[in-house]
Amino acid sequence: MTPEERTRHRAAFYTHRFGRIDAALAAFAVAVWWLWPLYLPLAVNVIVMIILVMALDLALGWGGIDALGHAAFYGLGAYWAANWAMHLSPEPITGLVTAGLAAAALGAVTGLAVLRARGLTQIMLTLTVATLMYEIANAAKQWTGGDDGLTGFAVAPLFGAFEFSMMTSTSYGYALGVLLVVYLLCRWLVNSPFGLSIRGIRENPTRMRVLGIPVDRRLLLLYTISAFFAGIAGALAAQTTQAVGLDSLAFVVSANAVIMLVLGGAGTLYGAFLGAMLFVVVSDRAAALDPANWLLGLGLMLILMVRYAPDGVFGLLQRGKREARKD
Repeated sequence: MTPEERTRHRAAFYTHRFGRIDAALAAFAVAVWWLWPLYLPLAVNVIVMIILVMALDLALGWGGIDALGHAAFYGLGAYWAANWAMHLSPEPITGLVTAGLAAAALGAVTGLAVLRARGLTQIMLTLTVATLMYEIANAAKQWTGGDDGLTGFAVAPLFGAFEFSMMTSTSYGYALGVLLVVYLLCRWLVNSPFGLSIRGIRENPTRMRVLGIPVDRRLLLLYTISAFFAGIAGALAAQTTQAVGLDSLAFVVSANAVIMLVLGGAGTLYGAFLGAMLFVVVSDRAAALDPANWLLGLGLMLILMVRYAPDGVFGLLQRGKREARKD
């Protein structure tokens, strides 16, 4: 997409009501629930990744913040939810929200340093934060379990009635509810005056400063909100699996989130859905078919996507729609 086309698409996205894409996603979510119950654990994993990628999209796609360390917020949210259930209360919603707030606090503090830099330096700072969090978690074994992680912590029945289990629909329904709330909040955010100012900052921060917009404070708030949603994703993963380990803070979490965002299309919100579904499902099926060489197939898919669909799957669909209209 050209810059003008991308601007027109985003303008349409901001103003249109829920349409066919939203309806298709909702129908697919219901279909998974009823038609493929054995794949509910995989579907929950997809939902967790969608939320994480959506959080990254706010910072990277909408705000232009070069972030490669969202594993720090994701992992903190996961460990926070686990410790909350073990030591304070097994009630899931409270644990979820407080985990997001803990991640937001980390985002606000580290953002003061991260947002002073740009480009490669900013990327390295975000990566450094994630690496430090990994080492802290590895050392704080009384709270994280070290290499063994935390397992077997109890999560109370949802609303006191629905038991959590990997193979029941409760975890899937809970994850869907969290995803819906996160999506609606993100949608409202990017449509708000704050969202408009963020887009202006991304396109021309100097002009926005001249207009009197507090650029640094707006970016810090956006980064904090992005960290909050990443923490929500980590907490959701911990609660639905009732396990968390150091791998939640690993570099691969941040890298995979960026890959999913590129696959789906940055700065669209829908790209988080498409990229996460494509990446997780293809990875799972490829690993099942060829455990020794599945990464090769995934790498080929990424190369083809970058070569022929640089704006991601959503951009490719939009381009196909425009071509169909011309014909």
